[in-house]
This record gives sequence, C-alpha cells and structure tokens, in this order.
Amino acid sequence: MQIERFSYNNTIVRNFAYASMIWGAIGMLVGLIAALQLAWPTLNFGLEYISFGRIRPLHTNAVIFAFVGNGIFTGVYYSLQRLCKTRIYSDLLSNINFWGWQLIIISAVLTLPFGITTSKEYAELEWPIDIAITIIWVVFGWNMFATILNRREKHLYVAIWFYIGTFVTVAVLHLVNSFELPISFFKSYSWYAGVQDALVQWWYGHNAVAFFLTTPYLGLMYYFIPKAANRPVYSYRLSVIHFWALIFLYIWAGPHHLLYSALPDWAQSLGVVFSVMLIAPSWGGMLNGLLTLRGAWDKVREDVVLKFMVVAITAYGMATFEGPMLSLKNVNAISHFTDWTVAHVHVGGLGWNGFLTFGMLYWLFPKMFRVELFSKKLANFHFWIGTLGIIFYALPMYWAGFTQSLMWKEFTKEGLLAYPNFLETVTQIRTMYMLRALGGALYIIGTVVMIYNLFKTAAVGNFLANEEASAPAMPKDEKHANEHWHRVIERRPIQMMIFSLIVILIGGLVEMIPTFLVKSNIPTIESVKPYTSLELQGRDVYIKEGCNNCHSQMIRPFRSETERYGEYSKAGEFVYDHPHLWGSKRTGPDVHRVGGKYPDSWHYNHMLDPQTMSPGSIMPSYPWLFEKDIDTSTTASKIAAMRTLGVPYPEGYESKANADLMKQANTIVAGLKESGNEVKSEREIVALIAYMQRLGTDIKVKSQETNQ
Repeated sequence: MQIERFSYNNTIVRNFAYASMIWGAIGMLVGLIAALQLAWPTLNFGLEYISFGRIRPLHTNAVIFAFVGNGIFTGVYYSLQRLCKTRIYSDLLSNINFWGWQLIIISAVLTLPFGITTSKEYAELEWPIDIAITIIWVVFGWNMFATILNRREKHLYVAIWFYIGTFVTVAVLHLVNSFELPISFFKSYSWYAGVQDALVQWWYGHNAVAFFLTTPYLGLMYYFIPKAANRPVYSYRLSVIHFWALIFLYIWAGPHHLLYSALPDWAQSLGVVFSVMLIAPSWGGMLNGLLTLRGAWDKVREDVVLKFMVVAITAYGMATFEGPMLSLKNVNAISHFTDWTVAHVHVGGLGWNGFLTFGMLYWLFPKMFRVELFSKKLANFHFWIGTLGIIFYALPMYWAGFTQSLMWKEFTKEGLLAYPNFLETVTQIRTMYMLRALGGALYIIGTVVMIYNLFKTAAVGNFLANEEASAPAMPKDEKHANEHWHRVIERRPIQMMIFSLIVILIGGLVEMIPTFLVKSNIPTIESVKPYTSLELQGRDVYIKEGCNNCHSQMIRPFRSETERYGEYSKAGEFVYDHPHLWGSKRTGPDVHRVGGKYPDSWHYNHMLDPQTMSPGSIMPSYPWLFEKDIDTSTTASKIAAMRTLGVPYPEGYESKANADLMKQANTIVAGLKESGNEVKSEREIVALIAYMQRLGTDIKVKSQETNQ
C-alpha cells in the first residue's frame, strides 16, 4: 500500500485561536459594562456610543461571532485536516477566511456603537456587512468541502457531519433573514413586515443558537473529548441518530420564541411540539459525550482539559433540558420577557460554548507549540473561578426572572394589580443585577488568566507551523458485507450536504409558506395606516438607540398585561412595520399602547432625565437627541423604499414628505413650548416623541389609567 507524505497547516489554527481569545475578552468586557449599566445607569457617562442600547448588540455579536466564531474555525481547521488525513485545501482561502472574518468583526465594532443597526436580534449588522459575511462563509465552505473531497480517509467521522450541517444551515438562515432593501450604505429595511418578519427573525434567531452555537460545537465535542480522554466515542449508532434527528427537529422550533404573540396559533403549536421533541436527540448527544469518558473519571479529576469539557457537556445538557421546558406555554407564560431567559442563554453560552472553547485551547496549545502548559495551577484556577462566575451569573438571573414574573402577574383581593407601577419590579431586582455583574467579572478574570497562561506557553514553546504526517492513499469505494447503512452516506460528502439541506428546509418551508401566502393568517385592520414621515424618522431613531433591547411592543392576552398596558396586540397592527420591534426582554415596560398615555412634555423630560419622571429608574438619559438633527435628506428615499415594500404611500409623496414632517414637528414643538420646554423642530427628540405618541393608536381600545 502506497504511503503518502504531507503536512498539516497549524498556522491558520493558531491565528484563529489567538483571535478567539482576544475577541472573547473584549466581547465579555463589553458585556460586563452593559451589566454594570443596568445596576448603575450613569456608567454610560452621558455618552451615546456606550449607552446600553448601543453596546448590548455589540456584546452579543462579539461573543457569538468573534469569540465563538473564531473558536469554531480554530477547531474545524485543526480537526478537519486530521480526520481527512490531508492538508487543508488552500492556504490562500484559509487566510482570506481569517482576515475576512476579522474585518467583519471590526466592522461591527465600527457600526453598532454608532447606531447603525437593523435591530434584528443576532443579525443587527447592516447589509454591506451581510454581503461580506456571505462571501467569507462561502470561502470557508469551499475550503472545507475541497479538503473533504481530497481526503485520504474514506469514511467521514461524525464531527464532519456536524460541520457540513452547520455550513449548509447557517448559509440558508443568513440569506433568508438578511433579505432587506437598502436605503443607503448604512441603512436598510427588512423585506418582511410585522408577523412575517417576527417569524423569519426567530426562525433565524433560534437556529443561529442551534447551528452556530450548538452543531459545530457538537462536532468539536465528538473530536476533542475522545482525543483528550484517549478513548473512542461511546456509540456510533447514537451519533447517527443524534445528528439527523437534531438537524431535522431544531429548524422547526423557532416559533416558541413567539408564544402568546400575534403569530398564528398553529405556528406557535408547531414550535412547541418540535421544541419538546428536541430533548431526545440533545440529551442523546450529551450522554454520548459523557459516556465516552466511562472508565476515565480518575483522569478527569487530574486533567484540567477534561474538567472544562465535562462542565461544558453538563451545561449543554442543562440548557437543552431547559429550552424545551421553556417552550411549554404554561412555563413560557412565566419566563418570557424576564431575566430567566437571560440566565438560560448564559448557562449555554458561558458553560457550553465558553468552557468547551477553553478546554480545546488548553489541549491545542501544548500540541502546536510542543511544550507543556505553562501553568496547570493557573489553568485550574481558571476552571474554578470560571465555574463560580457561571453560578454567580445564572442564579441571580433565575431569581430575578421569577421575581419579575410573580410581581407582574400579582393581583390584590380587590382584583387590582398589586404592583401597577412597572418600576417597582425593576428596583426589586437591582441587587440581582449587581450580583450578575460580579459573576461576569469572575468569568472574565478566568478568561484573562487563560490568555496569559496560553501566551506564556506559546512564548516558551516552539511552534510547529507545518506538522509532518503520512497516510495511505485513498482506498477505492467498495461496499462491504454487513456494513451499516449510514456508512454509504459517509463516503459521499456532497450527497450528505444535499440530504442535510433537504432535512433543514422541510421545517422552515412548512412554517413560512402558509404565513406568507395565506392571507387569513394576518387579518388586515382598516384603521391601521402608514406612519407619517416624522413618525417613520422617529421609529428609526428608536431603532438606532436600541430601545427594543429593553422594551417590548407585544402585549400578550393575559389579564395582567391588558390591565397594565391596554388591549392585547393584533397581527394586523404590524403590517407596515419593517422590521418588527416586538422585543425579547422587558427591562422596561411594554410600549405598544404608550401612544396618548402621556403628554409630549413627559416624553421630553423622560428622555432628558428619566429619573425626574420615574425616580429610581435604571434607564439612561439621552441628551444627544436634543442636539442632533433629523436627517431629512433620507426622508424621500425611506418613503420610496417603504412603498416598494408594499406600504401604501401615495405616488409622489416623497416630494412633500419633509414638508409634512416639519408641519407635524412644529405642532409638537409648539405644545412643548407651552409646557415650558424649548426645542428646535428638526431635533431627533421631536421625531421620537411623534413615534411614541403614535404607538398603539390605530385601533380603538378601552380607556384606562396609566399604569407604567
């Protein structure tokens, strides 16, 4: 048998590992600043670029796409070469992948703090960056598949199945959710509106967690745990069931983020059913990982790499049990919009993604630099302080979530809301926000210790850029007697990619086609009219400041919510909303029916200094809105774009849109002047007030006292 000699490219692995560590520390630090601002809102120091609404999406994008994304590329580029017994297909494509991804991350840093955002959760980056992401993802896929096709190992190991499923599904998710109409280089509107936009967004949002934070990391788990433990995977058959069941079921589960919303009931029910079913393949994968360590528990006690990986798999099991539970309607009625969801997400993020990345890096650096880890004591310190950080983060958030829900829903014996003022629920959990920040700080300390430890390891080691290897040439494709049926698919990567694509498309198409094509799913309401030009500009100010990070615009049909906020939200009210702004977290009250509840002067003073109107509020002030002018140069193009998207503005309205804008603005300014508040008509605060006063006023609702 002919033995072929070649080398593995470790340089690209090292580069992605460095990027993951550095961006991880930065992303976590931004998250800590955001957490501290919830406890002490003055910590934005009156600066717009570090206000909570601006940096919260920066934190999520940095941690998901910079820390975890670079971690994925680190593990894939290392393991794929060795599983295929070949060098990565192209060093040039590898470098384009690396530098392109870093430029995308830098572009997020240069846009999100400046309010350049689509507002769509986990997909806030604007259209030019979306195009760049598409190009770099294709480069990654090209390099990966070319490597697989050049392999010397006939059968594809389970980790590669998950890499293929990840590539295909993330591509589909990104393309569908990013379908938008550009207004300018820094502004676009989602092609979808209201209910349809919400469905597409959470089909993407949930499956970004599934296919960016889960499936590639399961591939890494299947490679690095057997390597670290020096044991084979527990069950091949279980891994087959785990893969196909997981990618089929996951794609259906997105609607569980929209329970009790204006989404059609049948779509909500589908989301619940498939979310509950997800626990089976998820726990099958978790058990496959843990049982791989059977007989190696003595080694786990001594090996810090395995410690990190065991906690990571355990966190994965906890998160994938809790996820299906949270999708049950009776549980979701308690958890949704509360900090319980924040705790749930961070158990997965800090425990599963963070600890598996740390374990992988601790295993990789001694291998690539051919030296012992600089300090095992520091690594163990990182493990324990990181574990404490997760506990101090998650437990206060669980406590806060239960407290919020109980207070929101409690009634007195007389049938009145026990806590009619939403602010009472905020001040009650402020201590929990402080403890959450402490947990985050502990976790970051551990991360910084790891970075120091690994850089010191690299400094004293001797990096092996091109690792020499040898393997027999690729054998002929022959079917053997009594061969497991799945072995045939494993020999055909293109077919596996096609089958994966078909499997993940089924759920998405079943949910989306009726929602988009069956008109009865979104009944129209005759009284709902398009936004005025000033209100449209005000809505974009609302989006720019990230107000939807703290405020929902979706009143659910619960008595506690209709008593507090007003009539529950109807699907037909959102038909002109590109994008939807339903929100996923209530740090502040729902604002869907806020229009007309307060005078313009209240909104004016509330944005200038929230504590004057709501003593004890943790909302930051927005002084820059009183100094910046509305960009009226974009009004005509925004109106034209909305008409293209189906909003019924009259032909030629663009030419007089700014005149209407100033007319409405002058009316608001005149009213503010009567109440003793001086402001110029062209200021952004005026547009924001116009938008806030419009919210929820298109349909008639019963009058009630303000409870916010």
